[in-house]
Amino acid sequence: MLFSALGSYFGKDQSSEFLNTTTLGSDVDTEQEIRTDFKEAKFTYQLDYSRPISKKMSLETGAQYVAQKVSNDYSVSDLENNIWVQDDGLTNISNYDQNVLGVYTTGAYENDKWGLKVGLRAENTDLKTLLVETDESNNRNFTNLFPSAHTSFKISKNFSMQAGYSRRIRRPRLWDLNPFWNIRNTYSIRTGNPNLLPEFTDSYEVSTIYIIDKISLNASIYQRNTTDVIESISTFENNVNTYKPLNIGTSNATGIEFNTKYRPHKKVTIQGDFNFNYFNRKGEYEGANFDFSATRWSTKWTTKFKLPAQIDFEINGQYESSYQGVQRLSNDRFSINLGLRKKLLKGKAVINANVRDILASRIFESETNQDSFYIYNKSYRGRFITLGFSYGFGKGEAMEFSGSKRH
Repeated sequence: MLFSALGSYFGKDQSSEFLNTTTLGSDVDTEQEIRTDFKEAKFTYQLDYSRPISKKMSLETGAQYVAQKVSNDYSVSDLENNIWVQDDGLTNISNYDQNVLGVYTTGAYENDKWGLKVGLRAENTDLKTLLVETDESNNRNFTNLFPSAHTSFKISKNFSMQAGYSRRIRRPRLWDLNPFWNIRNTYSIRTGNPNLLPEFTDSYEVSTIYIIDKISLNASIYQRNTTDVIESISTFENNVNTYKPLNIGTSNATGIEFNTKYRPHKKVTIQGDFNFNYFNRKGEYEGANFDFSATRWSTKWTTKFKLPAQIDFEINGQYESSYQGVQRLSNDRFSINLGLRKKLLKGKAVINANVRDILASRIFESETNQDSFYIYNKSYRGRFITLGFSYGFGKGEAMEFSGSKRH
């Protein structure tokens, strides 16, 4: 039996000023100030138990409890006659409180040629959101079941086949639920939606694994059926564009995926992934039918080098194709990242350095072409450099810091 507990806290107090300059037309230039006081606490408790029933059969069971509390004090002010005047319509305190209790049981059987693993997970979610200033609350409590079944058959020493089914949940991201997440400028507002429902996906997959010498190949065919798809929708009123995530219809995706791993040298590892899918969207928004079909693909490769003095170096690249959404067409994107990791004190300490998007090529562009309005957006984050240090106490090794989490 294994019990673990993990807690984290993040806080941010930030203010920004925007100068909105009119380049075309007769609108007057405006100045705007945004202030955010953000706090997040998250605690995870997990209990796992495994027991072999025989040489070929085993049983696993466990439970997990995740408690997350968030508060975001958000205010927007406009400069009027050299005095900052708060906009009460865009100012509020958003509280988010989510508790998720999950329990699972998994049984497995495996012999020399064939294996089977079946499981069932039950989750209860208690979610509460509150806008303090306007006293708007939304409390929800729901329970869901997530069955899974996977089987494998070894045809030869180097070749095997697998098939599986699982039901998954994708909960709305915190910034999708927060109604005062990001006001880019006077004419572009991105707001969350505390009434969002999670997406549920039934996933079916058949795959093959082939290993020859220093190369392993994996090819899969999958079908994923998703309900209550979360989609960002634009509305345009009084010359202001507002983005808001909504649950819009269903998505059925059929795709193929290829993975490969090659070790030309004991200190060099190359991994690659290619994913292509054809998806069919169905649903309605404001009485309009938007059924359509499209394709989407992506590829990613990673090369890792083990250097002297316990130094690991990694370079990876990623490409995502353009794709069609309910309203907008998003551009393709490409980026290259570098990482360096150095172990110290026999693995007790680790120093990490990462450069993300080293070419500053990850540019986000989208076009929204509707009957009553047209919107073009372009943005990029640019090169992002992180440095990290971690130290492990007791018998544990230090954890790797990737610098990928940003608020």
